[in-house]
Amino acid sequence: MLRHFVRLTRPSYRYASSSTKPWYVTTPIFYPNAAPHIGHLYSLVTADIFARYNRIKNPSRPVVFVTGTDEHGLKIQKAAKAQNLPPKDFCDVISQQFRRLSEEADISHTRFIRTSEQAHYDTVQSIWRDLDSQGLIYKGSYSGWYSVTDECFYTDAQVTHIPETPSSPARIIAKETSSPVEFSEETNYMFRLSSFREALLQHYTTHKDAIFPDAYQTYVLGILESPLEDISISRPHSRLSWGIPVPNDPEHTIYVWVDAVISYLTGIGYPWKDTGLSHGWPVDIQVIGKDIVRFHTIYLPAILLALNLPLPQRLLTHAHWTSSQKKMSKSLGNTTDPFQAMSEFGVDSVRYYLAKVGGRFRDDVDWSHIQVSKHDKELQALVGNLFMRVTSATMMSRVKEALENPEGSTELPEDLRTAFRELSDASAVLGSKVQESMDEMEVADALDSIVELLRLANKVLSDAAPWKNPLAHVSLESHRSCLEALRVSGICLQPFIPGVAVRLLDALGVPQEKRTLESVKETNTFEDVQVGTRLFGPRK
Repeated sequence: MLRHFVRLTRPSYRYASSSTKPWYVTTPIFYPNAAPHIGHLYSLVTADIFARYNRIKNPSRPVVFVTGTDEHGLKIQKAAKAQNLPPKDFCDVISQQFRRLSEEADISHTRFIRTSEQAHYDTVQSIWRDLDSQGLIYKGSYSGWYSVTDECFYTDAQVTHIPETPSSPARIIAKETSSPVEFSEETNYMFRLSSFREALLQHYTTHKDAIFPDAYQTYVLGILESPLEDISISRPHSRLSWGIPVPNDPEHTIYVWVDAVISYLTGIGYPWKDTGLSHGWPVDIQVIGKDIVRFHTIYLPAILLALNLPLPQRLLTHAHWTSSQKKMSKSLGNTTDPFQAMSEFGVDSVRYYLAKVGGRFRDDVDWSHIQVSKHDKELQALVGNLFMRVTSATMMSRVKEALENPEGSTELPEDLRTAFRELSDASAVLGSKVQESMDEMEVADALDSIVELLRLANKVLSDAAPWKNPLAHVSLESHRSCLEALRVSGICLQPFIPGVAVRLLDALGVPQEKRTLESVKETNTFEDVQVGTRLFGPRK
């Protein structure tokens, strides 16, 4: 008999009193049927920005950051066969490229999970048994439109029939992803998703900020207005052999999407042996692409409700990177190689472009080689050139002169005094502006606040022109105010461009313990500035 377990409110869970729940962020579990493209890097960088931000926002709270590869399914099985390789050997090669992408992009993940790991097999089969024991899994005949590309069944209402044209044959595609589908009928294990509609509807109605941007929250609420159909969660082993076997029935393989979404639990050691969730659950932010919203807003939450686990706090659903206004796709051959981009422009410049241009998440963004180059130059000018100018030999000589002869200081002209005061005021409020934007998930706005301060500092320095102003005190005030702008900018830039930010803070002599958001409010004497430090390396 089906157990009456469905909760109508978010389940509560008492954390272990001996420790604070870690802040937990995840990326999608990437499907390694081909080499990674810039869209994968976008997801990684977005999650990494939030991970690093939370480390400087609350240094005493540990951050758990899980990414990895989703290695089962028919696409992998076919791709491996095409290369005459066993699926596991094929995944070993491709998964390593995703691991390398994380390393080269300076991604600060704490766990890289592969769904082919034994630990994941154990977690998935444990959850299957739990769901089965509650009467939530049953065997039934299932028919629907199957997409190999999406590894997903769709109902009649979820597909579109495209009529024949003079240039293309008639075809049927999934509405959400435009992937081709074909009709399939088979005996599978089914999950009673229909039992969870009311609980899910109440959750998203009550938690109005559960999905960001809010257009996707509206989309999910629209799905839940109608009854949910039970869904297939296995495929016959004869059709899909590369996957996790159904417990006690080796003739069936657990559906890849079930396997994939459970990885967020595997990544922090579920099922837990202790009684507290100090491991990090629930996820604080899940970063996903817009094409997998249904899996993360309907299917995964239903499983979590069945397991009596809290639902994720927030889902960040980002748009896609396009090439000539077309979605980047391995099948279309229009993907951008992230390794080549980082090699040409540098890791931090690519991260800067992804965050500044793609950090609003609402609309697709077109990748432009020319625009990346412009943003690269902008970043070097805003940060690197400002630091070099304010620590130049001429500037340092004038600063020394002003410090050694304070009685010789002359009152600053009114316009310069006003400019220095405006720069000082802007530096003082940068931390709070960045925090406000980041807490509202507005990554691009946070970065724009930093850029605005750096532009102001560059303008004030150029207008003051201390290298030719006869008043040595102008050099001293230019030096102090611009270094302070660089210090607070460097602290706030750590989540976005960690390599450059660290080199800048090192060059400014900022101690490690003074690199938190709280430290932005403090003052610095800049006694250990390293003159002549290069913040950017050579480009190809």
